[in-house]
Amino acid sequence: MTTSNRVCRMFGIRYPLIQAGMVWCAPWQLASAVSNAGGLGIIGAASMHADVLAEHIAKCQSATTRPFGVNLPLLYPDLDDHIERILAGGVPIVFTSAGNPGKYTRMLKVHGVTVVHVVSSAVFARKAEDAGVDAVVAEGFEAGGHNGREETTTLCLVPQVVADVDIPVIAAGGIGTGRAMLAAMVLGAEGVQIGSRFVASEESSAHPAFKRKVVDTAEGGTVLTLKELAPVRLIRNSFYASVQKAYADGASVETLRAFLGKGRAKRGMFEGDLDEGELEIGQVAAQIHEILPASRIVEEIIGEFRTLMEAFKAGPHGRFGFGGDPCQ
Repeated sequence: MTTSNRVCRMFGIRYPLIQAGMVWCAPWQLASAVSNAGGLGIIGAASMHADVLAEHIAKCQSATTRPFGVNLPLLYPDLDDHIERILAGGVPIVFTSAGNPGKYTRMLKVHGVTVVHVVSSAVFARKAEDAGVDAVVAEGFEAGGHNGREETTTLCLVPQVVADVDIPVIAAGGIGTGRAMLAAMVLGAEGVQIGSRFVASEESSAHPAFKRKVVDTAEGGTVLTLKELAPVRLIRNSFYASVQKAYADGASVETLRAFLGKGRAKRGMFEGDLDEGELEIGQVAAQIHEILPASRIVEEIIGEFRTLMEAFKAGPHGRFGFGGDPCQ
């Protein structure tokens, strides 16, 4: 994969598989494990103060000699402090999200940082390309956590973004298997970003109770809500039921914001309050059945990807999940 794939060449990685920088779930332990396994590990800075981020960067550098990155939501209040720590730590790759990448892309690239921006539409992808980013993550609304307002699925979003930009496109949203990775590549993506599957990893900093909840989540167990604030996909629980009641009572945006309060995601995902916490996860949770080491997750995804790729190349004489070429 390393010879012709632009994502692999850009990041200096073996496999075009990126672990998402998920809030409360993506510490240095997870990032280094994924990078050591041949993918690109990402530290999630959204839940970290600047000094904590610096500590995670230093520990990740001690745990791997391979490239890793940091995810940086652009709406974070202490953004300049975080960027200072990223540059001081010599982090080679930054994934930005939730904001306009214009100003900070230029700042980061001046210091030799490769910049990737997460988008939810082809319009935003073009703007990100114009801002100078090196690649975009096209994230469909199947994804967990905060989502685009467009509610465009990965199946529709990825080929549209691929058609509209010249830079590499990384697919995200609903991807947790090698089969899904291959499907994303067929749609034109040159890599995949995977979040939910790595939440249920041994190295994830998610609370053990939340990890078990993810594994136990069935089809239809997640829902996109709070669109008036910032659309978020989460597991149905008592908190979600309270949100629904607030809607039924005609709650205003201000009332919803006050009800959400601060620290609701930390309470659920990091502290393990499965009733009143915000449990952010993607639709692919229904396909996750066990908690594994991150290296094993990478191995299984790439193994399945390669097996299906070989079957696909074998054509009508091979077996690509449906017993050969259905058009013959």
